[in-house]
Amino acid sequence: MLTIRKRDASSEAAQNGEHRPRVSVGDEGGVLGCAFSGVWTTRTVALVDADMRKIERRGGAKQLMLDLSHIEKMDTAGAWLIDRLASAFEKKGVEVHMQGQSEIASILLGAVGAAVRREPESGPPGPPNIILRALELVGRRVYEMRDDFFASMNILGATIRGAQMKLGRGHAVNLAAIFNQIDRMGVGAIPVVVLMSAIVGAIVAQQGAYQLSYFGANIFVVDLVGVLILRELGVLMTAIMLAGRSGSAITAEIGSMKMREEVDALKVIGLNPIGVLVFPRLVALVIGLPCLTIIANFAALGGGIVAAWLYSDIPPAAFIDRLRVAIDLSTIFAGLIKAPFMALIIGIIASVEGMKVGGSAESLGLHVTASVVKSIFVVIILDGLFAMFYAAIGF
Repeated sequence: MLTIRKRDASSEAAQNGEHRPRVSVGDEGGVLGCAFSGVWTTRTVALVDADMRKIERRGGAKQLMLDLSHIEKMDTAGAWLIDRLASAFEKKGVEVHMQGQSEIASILLGAVGAAVRREPESGPPGPPNIILRALELVGRRVYEMRDDFFASMNILGATIRGAQMKLGRGHAVNLAAIFNQIDRMGVGAIPVVVLMSAIVGAIVAQQGAYQLSYFGANIFVVDLVGVLILRELGVLMTAIMLAGRSGSAITAEIGSMKMREEVDALKVIGLNPIGVLVFPRLVALVIGLPCLTIIANFAALGGGIVAAWLYSDIPPAAFIDRLRVAIDLSTIFAGLIKAPFMALIIGIIASVEGMKVGGSAESLGLHVTASVVKSIFVVIILDGLFAMFYAAIGF
């Protein structure tokens, strides 16, 4: 029979209350028994904390018997104190038995024990190695590309179907919005496109003349400038400029409307956000980019004429005569055919990023940056695909 000798767990200076917490300890035959009584709450457990720690430091026991049948009231603080005692003996390899607890006390002790044991003893796990992190990053980007593709196809399909100014009610086209966007994206971009194209054309002519001068073939700089500008650089540089200038503007405008919940307001009043916001901008880009490409081609050829005249003494008349021999209509159309496709890509990516903007200015800046980077990247990839396609069909 286990004998438990009673000991008041509180200090002599503690107030003598009828319901203060008590612990009675008995030790017999390697079995350590603890009987708890009184009120074990946040306000009272401080009276028994020191004595509980003394019990935790005791050794020599093979079993620990905890009797909770006389506890009048207990909260998480009291449950944590009892669980701490049981955990201390479990770590020593002592078998712990608990009896007499009420249903509420069992739930409380289980919750406290689970919360305490959830914390790893050896510290938080370290980050995964660099290979796993790289694979995780690739996986996330693949899922993001999938979501962007579906959103792009949604916008492209809605655009091909028609303006759809009103949801499910007709296909009205807002010509005023389209002409306004053409003015902003096309006419407004002419000065910077002309300046950039002229400088690029002059640089290509100067570098080509410098290299060809070693072979005495300065006149072939006309072939170089004509083919390179008309087939590749004219449309590519114009598309990159438009992606940085107009693509970022589209993302910023739609993103700002998304932040101010204007896109949701359009849906509430029965208007289609794609028809109101995206369709005019896509049409303006599809019309504006080929026109800007033609202007850029003339500007680049003009810069090439000036550079060849000043650097290689090739007069403008000779340059133009040689240009007629070097190029034909296929050279001109090889570049112009790319322009509408690049315009669609720029507009769709910019619109998708604008629709993804959250409610903060930081989100707006991130998506504007992503719009420009993605547009330029995809435009360059598309240009390479067109080059391979042209080479395959001999165009």
